[in-house]
Amino acid sequence: MIATDHKASIKGGEFLIKETDASQVFIPEEFSEEQQMIAATCREFLEREIWPRLDEIDQAKSPELIASLMDKAGELGLLGTSVPEEYGGFGMSFNTSMLVTEVTGAGHSFSVALSAHTGIGTLPIVYYGNEEQKAKYLPKLATGEWKAAYCLTEPDSGSDANSGKTKAKLSEDGKHYVINGQKMWITNGGFADLYIVFAKIDDGSGQVDKNLSAFLVEKSFGGITMNEPEHKMGIKGSDTRQIFFNDCQVPVENLLSTRGNGFKIAVNILNVGRIKLGVAAVGGAKEVINNAIRYANERKQFGTLISSFGAIKHKLAEMAVKVYACETACYRAGQNIDDLIESLKASGTSDADAKLKALEQFAIECAMMKVHGSEVLNYVVDEGVQVYGGMGYSADAPMDRAYRDARINRIFEGTNEINRMLTVDMILKRTMKGELDLMGPAMAVSKEIMSIPDFSTEEEEVLFAAEKKVLRNLKKAILMVAGAAVQKLMMKLSDEQEILMNLADMMIEVYVAESVLLRVEKQIASKGESAMTLQKDLALVYLHEAVEKINNAGRSAILSFAESDEMRVMLMGLKRFTKIDPLNLKDTRRRIADAMIAENKYIF
Repeated sequence: MIATDHKASIKGGEFLIKETDASQVFIPEEFSEEQQMIAATCREFLEREIWPRLDEIDQAKSPELIASLMDKAGELGLLGTSVPEEYGGFGMSFNTSMLVTEVTGAGHSFSVALSAHTGIGTLPIVYYGNEEQKAKYLPKLATGEWKAAYCLTEPDSGSDANSGKTKAKLSEDGKHYVINGQKMWITNGGFADLYIVFAKIDDGSGQVDKNLSAFLVEKSFGGITMNEPEHKMGIKGSDTRQIFFNDCQVPVENLLSTRGNGFKIAVNILNVGRIKLGVAAVGGAKEVINNAIRYANERKQFGTLISSFGAIKHKLAEMAVKVYACETACYRAGQNIDDLIESLKASGTSDADAKLKALEQFAIECAMMKVHGSEVLNYVVDEGVQVYGGMGYSADAPMDRAYRDARINRIFEGTNEINRMLTVDMILKRTMKGELDLMGPAMAVSKEIMSIPDFSTEEEEVLFAAEKKVLRNLKKAILMVAGAAVQKLMMKLSDEQEILMNLADMMIEVYVAESVLLRVEKQIASKGESAMTLQKDLALVYLHEAVEKINNAGRSAILSFAESDEMRVMLMGLKRFTKIDPLNLKDTRRRIADAMIAENKYIF
């Protein structure tokens, strides 16, 4: 069912049917000295400019503070990471830009402003702009001379972005599009110089395009007003506005890409935003773990440091396991994107088109990492509050801000529910188009569950042989449930959102579990098993927990659509495919926690 293939030919979603060799994946330990120096620069910037001013940033009454901090980030080159060199940027690889996003992800409200500018505010021009548009705007955006904002969401169009009501009508002289409409939740809205605005073109005869178009709108064009900054649960220092366009005249040459291509632009740019949100969550989570460990090593109860208590060790270890695994999966997917970009460019595809096609190919993984990263951060901040106890609820301790700021990430860039359903929808659509061969393997699995189980216990004498068998069986569990759901429900499956989300959870867990196992295998191959005992512990704890989660999600899905004998057979198959040898998880977690407690920080 599963074959090993060269990394350059791996497609998005193929992890379900192809077994990846450890040599094919990129792991964070492989970042070059130059890349590590870039990361160090980002961290020094946070330590010097952001962390000492977090209260001031959150309490700022005007956008000038964040704007000035963006200027300083621009002086260091942090705003031009993804801008091609010919337009004043650094033209960094995708995974290098991911590393910058991870480190700055610990910057709370500032990281939101930075990501909005460098990502959704700049990349539409990088990927879709013509030469004149790139030459005019990218150098200013790369240095921070100009700041950018992305105007997509409207009061009645959130998840359903293409239902926006903002209109663009061609002027009588044909020189301008006149934009009228309202946008909301616009990050950087108060200080942006350039807005990426999505609107539907009205031809003047009452006919309005079905799909959005995108426009590059300078604040200086006029006809733009805005409300005061929104009062929010978290990320209080991020300048978030409602923006109104009232007969805003935009030169026709500022139409981005082609008429009606705006929705595609929005979707593809969101792919970037999703995976980068996932890795930004990793950066934020690492800092929360550092704070939690330091506090546990200082706080005494019953005359003893709380870091010596098993319950606290359990929490610290679980936080580390989840973050380590998420980081691994993010950079695995990021390198797949980089590899495909380079492969496409080598075959003659332009840089911008290569990046777009690569991101579109791995849109499945981008959606999964958005969900996983935001939920890992959610877990970590919640447990961080708990480690602090009563102090965790105090605004004088760092967990208050971390807890509130983290919550938006499950809504940003498409809610986690939307992204779960997109994950399954994209895989099924690619299957129906013949781009992914899932039906053959799914049918093979359905035959297997009707056959006598293989009770042989012989394993290859290679590293992680037993664990890789577990992963193969987990993939079979997904194929079994997904295949049966498609056959039983057919076109109705798209309406069964609970089942789709169960399937997405199964897919996410197997992808992350496989990623972390491959990372440790690759480390062991270069450094030896004795040097990687803690990393092996991290991988095994994650795999055991993934097995349980996949079993629970699979069972929930099966009970939602199967009946009688079919249900019993599938439940037996699920039980067969979600077996794993026992592991003393308590002792394994304690080893992980003790190592971090000894170093007084997250060490992986």
